[in-house]
Amino acid sequence: MATQKKTFDAVEVLNEIESKFDMVQILDQEGNIVNEDLMPDLTDEQLVELMERMVWTRVLDQRSISLNRQGRLGFYAPTAGQEASQLASQYALESDDYILPGYRDVPQLIWQGLPLTKAFLFSRGHFEGNQFPEGVNALSPQIIIGAQYVQTAGVALGIKKRGKDAVAITYTGDGGTSQGDFYEGINFASAYKAPAIFVVQNNQYAISTPRDLQTNAKTLAQKGVASGIPSVLVDGMDALAVYKVTKEARERAVKGEGPTLIETMTYRYGPHTMAGDDPTRYRTEETDTEWEAKDPIIRFRKFLEAKGLWNEEKENEHIEKAKEDIKNAIKEADGVEKQTVTQLMEIMYDEMPSNLKEQYEVYKEKESK
Repeated sequence: MATQKKTFDAVEVLNEIESKFDMVQILDQEGNIVNEDLMPDLTDEQLVELMERMVWTRVLDQRSISLNRQGRLGFYAPTAGQEASQLASQYALESDDYILPGYRDVPQLIWQGLPLTKAFLFSRGHFEGNQFPEGVNALSPQIIIGAQYVQTAGVALGIKKRGKDAVAITYTGDGGTSQGDFYEGINFASAYKAPAIFVVQNNQYAISTPRDLQTNAKTLAQKGVASGIPSVLVDGMDALAVYKVTKEARERAVKGEGPTLIETMTYRYGPHTMAGDDPTRYRTEETDTEWEAKDPIIRFRKFLEAKGLWNEEKENEHIEKAKEDIKNAIKEADGVEKQTVTQLMEIMYDEMPSNLKEQYEVYKEKESK
């Protein structure tokens, strides 16, 4: 006698998928190893180098906020709290890999080879800030939310068609996963098995919109499943865990196994940008304190100190080095000839539209005075 077919339960399927996304973690908040099997193959020198980069970048963030308030920088999106998410993922890359950043992802560009002076000029809106040196495989930070995901799918497909052992990596925030470009990008890359890594830096707030109002999905990582992309949820305050999952995603991609989506659970300590956002209006002091206890630099510092690889003297030395580097870079940026409106018009068009030709003459006269 045939058994009766069980009624399909769509809710049960959803719950089962969501339950699979356990967060990958190697270091706990106290810097203790909680998953020895996942420890990445990094030398002591590499571990120290990663810490140095995180410390340097934290200083850069502090100084950039100061410079912005002084009127010496333009657009700036703070990065403190996201160092592990940003720098450990970039550390897993090779020089031939391409980075397609969002506007908060300038640190990855710098460690991929972009001179700091160029980063400062980008912030000021100077065209030279978008003229990257030869060999820096990256695009300028994308301002349009999620647009870099579509671009990354195209760049990754280009890498595949050229037979290169490289990947294209991109970043967006939790809010970016609600954009149409997000879905189009991951679906295209999945369909063509393009060597792409899609990082979602879930810093809990899309400007002032909390993550729980952004989507009803229990994780953002699971959004990759619908496109057939292997996806992972990782502790974004744990540099070793972020490095590990990114390295494995890269290895899969260069083997021809297609893209990966990585959700990093992280936090931004500062405002969304320095353009008037006030996080105290939508975040509580208790929430800030909870995440400050998970600070990626403090956690990694404890881990390295326990191994005898780091101490206060080393950290202070690197803080001073960062300050000196930043001082020299901003001085160099100050020495670059100011951009004029007519210069911008000249480099924007091969053939200037008639309506702008008239404006061009007006500005040219103003600039001559």
